[in-house]
Amino acid sequence: MPASARSDDRDRVAQAFAEQARYLAREALGYEHGEGVPRDQPYAARLYCESARLGDAEGMYALGWIYANGRGVERNDAYANTLFAMAAFLGNAHAARIQRYMGDYTGAVPACLHTPSEILQQRWPVDGLIARLPAERQAVARLLAELAPKYGVEPALALAIGLTESALNPNALSPKNAMGVMQLIPETAERFNVTRPYDPEQNIRGGLTYLRWLLAYFEGEVALVAAGYNAGEGAVDRFRGVPPYRETRAYVDRILRHVGQDRHPYDRSVVAPSPMLRTLRLASQEDHET
Repeated sequence: MPASARSDDRDRVAQAFAEQARYLAREALGYEHGEGVPRDQPYAARLYCESARLGDAEGMYALGWIYANGRGVERNDAYANTLFAMAAFLGNAHAARIQRYMGDYTGAVPACLHTPSEILQQRWPVDGLIARLPAERQAVARLLAELAPKYGVEPALALAIGLTESALNPNALSPKNAMGVMQLIPETAERFNVTRPYDPEQNIRGGLTYLRWLLAYFEGEVALVAAGYNAGEGAVDRFRGVPPYRETRAYVDRILRHVGQDRHPYDRSVVAPSPMLRTLRLASQEDHET
């Protein structure tokens, strides 16, 4: 697959996620003012926060306004100043104007920018995201979302992996010979009995089987699962966490941003957990005790 075609696919996927963030901001506006839905300002704040977390400048500005005025949340000028500065940096003219009358960027942000609330995790709008994808990718996205629960994988994680790996292109081939929708390298395809890697369903089933295995091996730690999918579980074990590869760290950040949660359910019967996890937990316990 030519590099230019891969770049075009990734640009369209990035656009779909950006549109999703804008959609959440528009939905939040309805709840903030009670337009077409019951007025619920705390819920509006959570929706704005999810939009901001996905990088939408309008969501950042609106959330800053909510914190500046204490609408559905406790007033917090430090949060407001940071959010206005973030939005202004991304070119939001309203935020740039209001920032003249507010304090400077503080770096303080609400916790929801790091860890979205459970209500947002439950409301991941998979259908809305799929509808915003290019038409030729929607059927693959629906197949991935439908198959994922059968492997104990939440559709949000499955879609984030598939979109990041190949932009859901069944014919994708990377310079490292990773193949198809879930970008299975030949060793992984053989490991999970994928004999037709360019068949979308078989490729997806192989990728989901690997994700189920990784979820059990890393006990539902999404960052480690994503790192393992990108760099291999062996690399995660060797480095006792996310490997220091630039590509892998960017990959993990993107998956966490789109999934919106650090933990994922897993099936203990699939495989014994990585011994590295016990080492990490003992080290963390010792740090807390000193």
